[in-house]
Amino acid sequence: MSGRTTNVGGVVSLLGAFLAAAVITGFLSAGLFLPAVGAIGGSVRTVVDLFDSLPDNFTTSPLAEQSVILAADGTKIATPYDENRVIVPLNEIASVMRTAQVAIEDHRFYEHGGADLQGILRAFISNQATGELTGGGSTLTQQYVKITLQENALRAGDKAGAAAATARNYGRKIQELKYAIQLEKTLTKDQILEGYLNLVYYGDRAYGVEAASQHYFGHGAKTLNLQEAALLAGIVQNPGTSDPVNFPEKSLARRNVVLDRMKDLGLIKDAEWKAARAVPLAAMLKVTPAKNSCQSSDYPYFCDYVLAWLKQDPSLDAVLGRGEAQRVQAIYRGGLTIQTTLDPAMARVANEEITRKVPIGNDEEIGSAAAILDTKTGAVKAIGQNTTYSVKPANRGETAVNWSVDSRYGGSIGFSFGSTAKIFTLVTALEAGWPTTSSVFAKAASPSKGADYTSKEIHGACGLGGGGWNVRNDINFPEGDISLAEATAKSINTAFVGMAIQLGGDPCKIRDTGWRMGLHQGNGKEIPPYPSAIILGTWSASPMTMASTYQTIANEGVYCPPIPVMSIVKDGKALPLPALGSACEKRVDPEVARGVTSLLEGVLRNGGTADNAGLVGGRPAAGKTGTTDNHNETWFVGYTPQLTTAVWVGTPDDKNNARRVTDLCMRQMTETKGCSAGRYAALFGMTIAAPVWKSIMDRALEGQPKVPFISPGTQIVNGEKVDIPDIARRSLDDAKALLLQSGFVPSVVKVYSNYRVGTVVGTTPKNQATRGSVVKILVSQGPAPAPTAPPEPAPPG
Repeated sequence: MSGRTTNVGGVVSLLGAFLAAAVITGFLSAGLFLPAVGAIGGSVRTVVDLFDSLPDNFTTSPLAEQSVILAADGTKIATPYDENRVIVPLNEIASVMRTAQVAIEDHRFYEHGGADLQGILRAFISNQATGELTGGGSTLTQQYVKITLQENALRAGDKAGAAAATARNYGRKIQELKYAIQLEKTLTKDQILEGYLNLVYYGDRAYGVEAASQHYFGHGAKTLNLQEAALLAGIVQNPGTSDPVNFPEKSLARRNVVLDRMKDLGLIKDAEWKAARAVPLAAMLKVTPAKNSCQSSDYPYFCDYVLAWLKQDPSLDAVLGRGEAQRVQAIYRGGLTIQTTLDPAMARVANEEITRKVPIGNDEEIGSAAAILDTKTGAVKAIGQNTTYSVKPANRGETAVNWSVDSRYGGSIGFSFGSTAKIFTLVTALEAGWPTTSSVFAKAASPSKGADYTSKEIHGACGLGGGGWNVRNDINFPEGDISLAEATAKSINTAFVGMAIQLGGDPCKIRDTGWRMGLHQGNGKEIPPYPSAIILGTWSASPMTMASTYQTIANEGVYCPPIPVMSIVKDGKALPLPALGSACEKRVDPEVARGVTSLLEGVLRNGGTADNAGLVGGRPAAGKTGTTDNHNETWFVGYTPQLTTAVWVGTPDDKNNARRVTDLCMRQMTETKGCSAGRYAALFGMTIAAPVWKSIMDRALEGQPKVPFISPGTQIVNGEKVDIPDIARRSLDDAKALLLQSGFVPSVVKVYSNYRVGTVVGTTPKNQATRGSVVKILVSQGPAPAPTAPPEPAPPG
């Protein structure tokens, strides 16, 4: 192609540009055919032969078009694009716009065959006078060809080809003529005009007439009036220096030039011309910036999350392509309509309730975030946090990091999730056959003095190794048995460590349960094999992840991966996206899930760690608080049959800010001013996270029916009877181990017997008991002492 253009350029130099242009365009524009070779001179014949030999296989590629991301209710979230363009058919463009564009760019458009001899001769004379090839003379069809060639080259990453498409030389112009003439043979005039109006640049990052109309006037091209159409038509000649936003005076002048031209051509009446010219520019404009970046979106964090999900989720391989480069091309140039699961009302509620308790930019630098999921499908209904979105944060309370999601989706590595981890131990215990009425042995511990555990008690691949572990409780608890219901409601740490021990002593079982329910770190990896991370949540996960794990239990054991997109439409056709809920899988037995829910309901009842978070009107709900050892991270994750929500309140920068909070008035984090509103003695899950969760859920569920949870069956509640192993005459340690392995809670009771002191003589009950129940180990303390004879009565007198 480039070599042929050079040859044409040489011939043009030889014969003179005027002769070449006159011969080629004269014959072609007159009748679209060339005369017999003998009828023309040799030099001219050479030009004609070369023209005939030029390629005529002009093809158009799909135009880059903006995509649009919508909320579930159709609210526009963002319009990602490389070029801000919305393609519309000609009948969606006002007739006055078509008239104005043709009038100013090529008023003989409907008369010529793609090459206009009059226009080219005028341009040639002008170029000869100036000694430069300054352009001009191009028909609207030629302009369409030129811009299309440039667009095709840019799409292919061919910068040299894009430059060649607009190069100022006669060779390029002649090739352009050939393509234009060929195009006029294959497309109608209206088809060419439609393509042109969708293609050309209208300044200020608006491509095509529809995007330009929406950008400058706030409405579509179908309703453009005369002065608006004239303004847009006038921009095309020099879009970089005549748009009304950046160059208002030049834009107004060009508008009037177009109006004058339309009047001179008899296309508008004098009265229309005067009225349109009299409208001031400011009265016309209603500039609406396109929401290309998430920063300009009303939902920036959700926008970021959706774009990251679209680029990475493997379920979209067949829809958007396998590699990120293909997906970026589809998202930013493919004209997709992406409808998300976002509920704007819930998003507003989440942000309002978070910032009401934890203001943006608070002096204590406490952060908060929430993720709300549809319990039945995993659809992401909303996320929120107490920050202002900024890719270049300059002030406290600004960040582009989405605290609700994993790092791959624009989030962080997550936050230590504390006692919300206890749900995984409960699931593991009930799967092992423990009834909800079980009891567990817990060592004595308090907030100031912990209980010690050794590798003999907690062992295996997820055990303590050669070290020890000191575990404290948030309340004083003396050594002894405690029911699962009370241990859960009061969040007794040593009880849950005791459960792990009674489940075999290797916490890997509990870790596997968490992984099965969707638990992972913010980097996507499994929680590490440390007892503290597995049992008490000292490792990190995102609010979205924690909501997802609890959703599994809320949905009666069916895990649904979080999904932020409902549908993707291109060219009016829905792409084959997996339906909401289609990726859900059964991960936990429904009866086990119901049993766990019945235990977690107690957390919100009187005496539970979140008894301040019961939902309005007694709506059934369940959940769990979470607090880390240093009170830096606090949580509440809870659910109803309709919604599952995780709320985190803590220190995003890990600066021990929450420690500092215990010594401050916290006036910014109370709804009324002044220390009289009360101090927070320390941050716990019930302090801020649980009340925020309650406020969000009460408002989000307003008007929805109160759906009860399904109660667990009698076997989950009461358990099954299993044989008690014979432990008589074994060592006390062996006896305890055998009972633990069988799923019982051992308790030692000393009894009188004829066996040697310290001998294990049996159990109570003797033969069978409910798995998870307390079985007493009877240990001999020797024969009972002989009864003491009553003292003889004193002699009388």
